[in-house]
Amino acid sequence: MLTFIITTCTYVLGYREKVFAIIGVKVYAAAFYVGSSVTENLHSWNGKSAADILEASSVFTFLYQAPLEKSLNIVLVRDVDGKTFWNALDDLITPRIKSPTAIDNSSLSTFRNTFQGRDLKQGTSIILTWLEPTKMLVCNVVGYHHLFIFLRMNSNKSYYLFVFPLSNVNLALYDGFFGNSPVSPTLKASAAHGLQMVLR
Repeated sequence: MLTFIITTCTYVLGYREKVFAIIGVKVYAAAFYVGSSVTENLHSWNGKSAADILEASSVFTFLYQAPLEKSLNIVLVRDVDGKTFWNALDDLITPRIKSPTAIDNSSLSTFRNTFQGRDLKQGTSIILTWLEPTKMLVCNVVGYHHLFIFLRMNSNKSYYLFVFPLSNVNLALYDGFFGNSPVSPTLKASAAHGLQMVLR
């Protein structure tokens, strides 16, 4: 059973249990969560089918831009060294940033240095949270789309890793999972079905 312990999000939109590959790293569960205000932000999609939501890329783009908390929880199915996990994320993020800014490069460097020296064991949760503007977790966060990274080891140890500032890295990571060419189409389809259930 997938558990999630550090979010105020109300709805589980997408959930995937079977083993599948995300950019070369095997995982056995991934879940996408959003805050309850999603019903206010996407009310124009009330009554739409899951297929309509999935085919309309504007829905997931709008969901990213909306001022509500969104979280993705990835649970590893096997031991993975941090360098391998980072390389997988880098392959996902970097091609989606056409002209990196200094902030982007700094965020990528922080991301890389955080994971490269860390062994990730089977059962580890990597929780990616796109914060709403007024959320306080580790520090005060001002502005949309800050990305909060939280790591929960299967030994019950938990780590607050860092908060990204507003940057192209945040959007690239989100786009990798919910853009037009997602690394797990089944997860995105499950999220579309979850949205349809919430908005009906």
